[in-house]
Amino acid sequence: MVALLAVLLVAHVAGAQTRWTYTKGQNVSPAFEGWWPNEDGSFTLFFGYMNQNWQEEFDIPIGPDNNIEPGGPDQGQPTHFYPRRNPVLFTIRVPKEFETTTKELIWTLTANGKTARTYASLNSDYRVDPQVIQLEVGGDFGSQRNELRSNQAPDLKVDGSTQRTVKVGEPVTLVAFANDPDNLPARRDDRGAEGSSGRSGRGTPGNPQVPKVDPFTPPPGRVPSSPPGLRLSWLVYRGKAAAVTFSPEQMKTWEDTRVFANSPWSPGTTLPLPPPDGKWVVQATFQEPGTYVLRAVASDSAMFTYENVTVTVTR
Repeated sequence: MVALLAVLLVAHVAGAQTRWTYTKGQNVSPAFEGWWPNEDGSFTLFFGYMNQNWQEEFDIPIGPDNNIEPGGPDQGQPTHFYPRRNPVLFTIRVPKEFETTTKELIWTLTANGKTARTYASLNSDYRVDPQVIQLEVGGDFGSQRNELRSNQAPDLKVDGSTQRTVKVGEPVTLVAFANDPDNLPARRDDRGAEGSSGRSGRGTPGNPQVPKVDPFTPPPGRVPSSPPGLRLSWLVYRGKAAAVTFSPEQMKTWEDTRVFANSPWSPGTTLPLPPPDGKWVVQATFQEPGTYVLRAVASDSAMFTYENVTVTVTR
C-alpha cells in the first residue's frame, strides 16, 4: 500500500510539472501591451502577439481572420506571424477623443481554425512607461533600475525610397541608420541574473556568427531576458517569409529562448557590435512575386523603433 501511494505521488508531481509545448497545430493570440499619453493629447496603444507554436508560422491576410475594429480592418498590424512571443511589435495612435467616443479597439486573429481577440482601451491598469515595457520584454537582463523609466527609444532612419520594385531573384539593398540617443541601457558584458549571454567579441557588426538550434529543443520554462545594447534586424512584416532571404542572416526579433537560437533572448547568443558608423546594410532576395512589407526593428533591449519598406516583386 505504501509503495502504491509513493508511485501515485510521483506521478502527481510529474504531471504537475509538465509544461506542454507545441511545434504546430495551435493558434495565435493577439496581445494588447498597454498605452501611454502623448504630449499633443493623443494616446499610443502598443500591440504584439503570442504564436503558441515553436515552429509553425502563419500568413493571415487583412480581412475577416485578421482585423482591428472599429476603423479597420487594416490598422497597420502584421500579416506574417513568426513563432512564439513577438512583443511590442506595432503601435496605433488614437486621438484624445478616443476614451469618450471609440473607447475600445478589438484585434481579432484566426489561425488553425481558432479565433482569439484582444481588447485595447485606456483602462488605467494598462498604462505603461518605458520601464514597464522593458520589464515586459526582459530588456537589460530584467533590470529594475529607476532610470529606465525615462529611457528613449533608438533613432532609426531607412535610407532611400520606402517603395521598391525588383524582380524575382534580384537582391534589393536595404540601408538603415540607427543609434541610441541616450545610451540607456548601456551595453555591458556581464551575463545578468538570468545567465543570458551579453558578451561581445564574436561575429561582425550586424552579422552574429552563432550555431543554429537543431533539433527542436524548447526550454523548460525559462523567463526571457536579453542583454542591453543597440541592435537592428529586418523581418518580413507582410508577405511570405519563406520566400525571402536576408544577407547577412538577421538576428530574430521574436523571443526564441532556446540555446544558440540567434535571438537576443537566447542563452549563448552573442549580441553583435553595431557598425561604427551606425549604418546597417542588408540585402533581401525574393523567390516569389508579390508585395512584401519588410520592417526594420531597432532596439536597445528595452524600447523599439520601426520603419517599413514595401517591395513589389515581379517575374
